[in-house]
Amino acid sequence: MSRTKVVPIPVLGRHAVNAYLLLGRRPVIVDAGTPGSGRKIYEQVARHGVDPADISLIVITHGHIDHFGSAAELHRLTGAPVAGHIADLGPYRTGRVREPYLPTGPMGRLMDRNRKLHVRAEPVEPGVQISGETGLEDFGIAARIMPTPGHTAGSISVLTDEGDLVAGDLIANSFMGLIPGRPANPPFHDDPWQNLASLRQMLALDPTALHVGHGTALDPRRVRRWAEREHDRLTRLRAAGRLTRRAEEPS
Repeated sequence: MSRTKVVPIPVLGRHAVNAYLLLGRRPVIVDAGTPGSGRKIYEQVARHGVDPADISLIVITHGHIDHFGSAAELHRLTGAPVAGHIADLGPYRTGRVREPYLPTGPMGRLMDRNRKLHVRAEPVEPGVQISGETGLEDFGIAARIMPTPGHTAGSISVLTDEGDLVAGDLIANSFMGLIPGRPANPPFHDDPWQNLASLRQMLALDPTALHVGHGTALDPRRVRRWAEREHDRLTRLRAAGRLTRRAEEPS
């Protein structure tokens, strides 16, 4: 199978919110941005010389409004099925994220006041429901979906055979991408400790780059160093009884 190329598709700002176009034997879209951005993603895909009608799959990394907000619209525009993890079916089917958001720091506390994060998206029913590691060869790319829970219960990443990890909100650039190349937590995590465990599992697979929902691609070496510091920080918070996480909820 041909090499998979990862192409960022900016949805908001230059890198504040990203979707991705994966190019192989057939194209795949990862993430669908905020509500109302489906046409913008569709047009950017076309500008890369890809007929949007050739899209074989729309993979949603998790059930937050800036990642699945336009999934239903993109599904209508392209005809491609939507893939999402079964643990995030509740948000997908209702169009509402599980709340309250659990901020990871000052940025999250500030963003939690933004009404746009609390709107209802158009619901979408994933036609491809993910429950474990899933190969994407049948959809035309040399890659696999990897469950990476923690940011949400149903968070997933896509790992290409060449080692590119399209990681959703497993990790981010500082200040929603305003400081490129500097690893940081995204504004929210349902379970920071579990998310860190998922990140470490992905780093153990030696990815060549981490392509994230907020900011530019991250160097795995810098992410490994950040993960060690984050482990120490979370250990201190847990010892002090200050590590907040969302209780398990049914889908």
